Amino acid sequence: MRRVSRLSQVAVAVASLALAASACGKTSSEAAQEEGGKEQGSGASSSYKGKGIGLAYDIGGQGDQSFNDAAYAGYTKARKEFKIGGVDMEPGDGESSADKVQRLEQLANQGYNPVIGVGFAYAPAVEAAAKKFPKTTFGIIDDNTVKADNVAGIVFHDEQGSYLAGVAAAKASKAKHVGFVGGVDIPLIHKFEAGFVQGVKSVDPKIEIEKRYLSEKPEEGGFASPDKGQNAAGGQIEAGADVIYHAAGLSGQGVIQEAGSQKKWVIGVDSDQYKHKALAKYKQYILGSALKDIGGAVYDLTKSVVEGDPRTGERRYDLKSGRLGFSDSNPRYRAMKDVVAAVEKAKQDVISGKVKVRTAP
Repeated sequence: MRRVSRLSQVAVAVASLALAASACGKTSSEAAQEEGGKEQGSGASSSYKGKGIGLAYDIGGQGDQSFNDAAYAGYTKARKEFKIGGVDMEPGDGESSADKVQRLEQLANQGYNPVIGVGFAYAPAVEAAAKKFPKTTFGIIDDNTVKADNVAGIVFHDEQGSYLAGVAAAKASKAKHVGFVGGVDIPLIHKFEAGFVQGVKSVDPKIEIEKRYLSEKPEEGGFASPDKGQNAAGGQIEAGADVIYHAAGLSGQGVIQEAGSQKKWVIGVDSDQYKHKALAKYKQYILGSALKDIGGAVYDLTKSVVEGDPRTGERRYDLKSGRLGFSDSNPRYRAMKDVVAAVEKAKQDVISGKVKVRTAP
């Protein structure tokens, strides 16, 4: 099993070697060393005694241009603002829940606080580690099932952002035929599908919708296989779809690549994928992205810990909170005034309660 951890501070290099050795992996701190970084104590609160943030990525890892990269953005922002250290760690291929437990416990044991698992798959690991380290604050993204005084369950109304994506897709489609690609056939991704379909049908009930899930289980590669995403998008375009929305993590890069190559609209997810350099070749075809500010949630939790008042329990974000939305970075999108107006109206309708978005297909 290969597991990689990125160390963002020179001063933690020695500790990280011990961490990597015990976790059967290796470190990757060269970039941070070249920047000449040094671990610093927090200037925000004299009560904070932690070494910084411990961030454990989900399937796909950093560089997915989506879910994990959004978490990394919050990690870097918090480290810079609060002048604290940090370690961010990659998942191993085909790893077990025990591997995740070991990773989180190593981070907590070395003094990182908070320790955050990026993705619902960390739930058993967070529960186990939180019991062993009651003085450490743990966070988990996309799960609220772990009930402990030192755990923050960070969840989003993904269906609301997806509803906006559906409205945008329906308004932009000339073929009256759109597509949805989900990474894994699980309840979390069903929320994305449900919101998207409702948004499309709110514009025109007659629009045809292609739907495809890339795998039944996360370990089968649905979130980490761009080739699967590319094949799915190709099939939907062949069937007639001219706008495709993906909720597929790293696999979504394949969706974007295929749609862009065929000059069809594609809608990204989680982070503003129009701005990602790795997708620059296709960005003119990225209509927008259903934003999910995971980075903001990571920042919020870290801020609360650094300031000595950890925000634990369920932490829920919706459109009204400002942590969900639809990006408008693409000038081609902004030029489509009717689409922009429809998306904005849909957003206000959801925030006001006029529209209730379903969470299941």
